[in-house]
Amino acid sequence: MLWYLPRKYRPPILFKILLGIELPITIAVLALFGIASPDLYRTKLWKDGAKNGFNSGPEDMVYAFANYRPYSTPKPWSQLLTNFNLVISVLSMFFMLVKAPMFILNVFYPPFSVIVHTTLTVLYAVSIAYQASPDMTDPERPQPGAPWYLTKNCNVAKSPSNVGYCQQAKASFACTVLMFALFLVHIVYAVYSCLPTEEIREKQRQRLARRKELEDLKSLKSPIYPMHAPMTPGGTSFPPMTPRTQAFNRLGGTTDLPLRNHFLPPDMPNGAHAKNFSMPSPPHSPTPPQMSGSTTNGTPPPNGSVGAEAQSQPIVYFPPPPKKASK
Repeated sequence: MLWYLPRKYRPPILFKILLGIELPITIAVLALFGIASPDLYRTKLWKDGAKNGFNSGPEDMVYAFANYRPYSTPKPWSQLLTNFNLVISVLSMFFMLVKAPMFILNVFYPPFSVIVHTTLTVLYAVSIAYQASPDMTDPERPQPGAPWYLTKNCNVAKSPSNVGYCQQAKASFACTVLMFALFLVHIVYAVYSCLPTEEIREKQRQRLARRKELEDLKSLKSPIYPMHAPMTPGGTSFPPMTPRTQAFNRLGGTTDLPLRNHFLPPDMPNGAHAKNFSMPSPPHSPTPPQMSGSTTNGTPPPNGSVGAEAQSQPIVYFPPPPKKASK
């Protein structure tokens, strides 16, 4: 079977439904991650969890540097996670704004959908893994699972102002999971649309048969097949004819030229000037050329006959110019 590029979704209405679901979630993700950047509530929730003993605190970094110990910020509380979430939300909005008109123009083919949504799925999977990472920096306050704002009720916060931030962080994580699930559905849908059906297989077989027929027809006209042998003087009944032979034949008067004697004087016979237009015969010809002022044997005639013949030559006749046609 020939390779083919899938161009249609099966069914196409499902892509429109997924696009309609993706639009509000993408807007929500972009808004939530944009509000959280650069550090609206990340450090506050980190400190609140440390006061409750749920996780380490920002002061552990100061103690580690003071004692010359290596320290790395836990993944849920790092600036890298905040920036990464903002980037993937902007990228998601960009892809959605591009693929919507491409789908309307029928150029967003299923293979393109597989590539785009696989990339987005991997990015959102990394975001989910970072947001739900453990925090084992402080042995006295270990956090083996996801942060406290994801596993506990927001009312356990020490500061009442952090309750709203806790809810925003939960909403951001929920939207991230929804985007991940939506892109997984996109991948499955696009892969299913790439699989050829029996109808597509039949069309491909017909296309292959037509292509084979065209190749056979082209091969019949190919120059590798023997052509007809050219006509040679010794191998054909037709005499060879070249432009030079044809020119000499015309000059020798061997062809019918109706306008040759058209402008002769009316009192002269048509054959009187034939000897002036004739060409000398070739050397192997049995009859020698007859020149003006010579006999048939080729010997010069007597002086009297030469003068008489010279006097008998007619004056060249020039026809009058054509008259104007009356209107």
